[in-house]
This record gives sequence, C-alpha cells and structure tokens, in this order.
Amino acid sequence: MNVYNEITAQPILKDLKDWKFNDSGIEKKFLFKNFSEALGFIVQVGILAEKQGHHPELFNVYNKVNIRLSTHDANGLTDKDFNLAKAIETLF
Repeated sequence: MNVYNEITAQPILKDLKDWKFNDSGIEKKFLFKNFSEALGFIVQVGILAEKQGHHPELFNVYNKVNIRLSTHDANGLTDKDFNLAKAIETLF
C-alpha cells in the first residue's frame, strides 16, 4: 500500500478541486444552501464510503461539511483516500 506525504500527494491533488493535504491526510470544505442539502450530501458520501469500505471523518455545522480522508491502518494518506475523494467529487 502506497503511503503519500505532502510532496508525493501534490500531483494527485492537482486533479482534485480544493482538496488540501493536512497532517497525513486530505481535507475539503463544502458549502451548501442549507442544512438539508448538507445532510443529503453526507448521506450520499456515507453510501459511497460504505461501498468502498473506507470511511471519512465528517464534520457538519448547518450548511457546512468538512471531510477528512486518511487511512488509519496505514497511518497516512493512501490510494484509498484519493479514490474516495474522486468519488465524492462526482456528488458535488
């Protein structure tokens, strides 16, 4: 399993809009019109994550959703994280 650092992650992050490397993972902030839209998005992310067997850290306050991806059993950023981020991008 490849574990990426901030430098090796950069070429892949270029293809992911607004995802940022932070503390051995990648993060993105999403903004919606209201809580209902944000919650619907979280549910869709949950379905994708369950299908991939890889679960993000999700933080929600009203119309804001912050997602953090890191592979805990690898202690860092892996292809699993990038694959889930790409799938999440298809929802937004």
